Amino acid sequence: MKIYVGNLSYSTSEEDIRQAFSQYGTVDSADVIMDRGTGRSKGFGFVEMSNDTEGQAAIDALNGKDVDGRSLNVNVARPREERPQRSSRY
Repeated sequence: MKIYVGNLSYSTSEEDIRQAFSQYGTVDSADVIMDRGTGRSKGFGFVEMSNDTEGQAAIDALNGKDVDGRSLNVNVARPREERPQRSSRY
């Protein structure tokens, strides 16, 4: 199950997320999305749990929980929407 984790503090690391979610089951991957230009966190990430039962337990427990001074927004990840490509007119 892929889970969206939003409202992360810029100082929250992938290891911090992995530790929080591993209390509820096996974490297959944990990623904090970084801005390519600045190298800073964009304030959200994704966690993949090994099964839906563990994933739902993590969502129920962590949605709204305070981590690093921020109230997490945790839910099932939606498929990425296609965005129109930007054309550069320079």
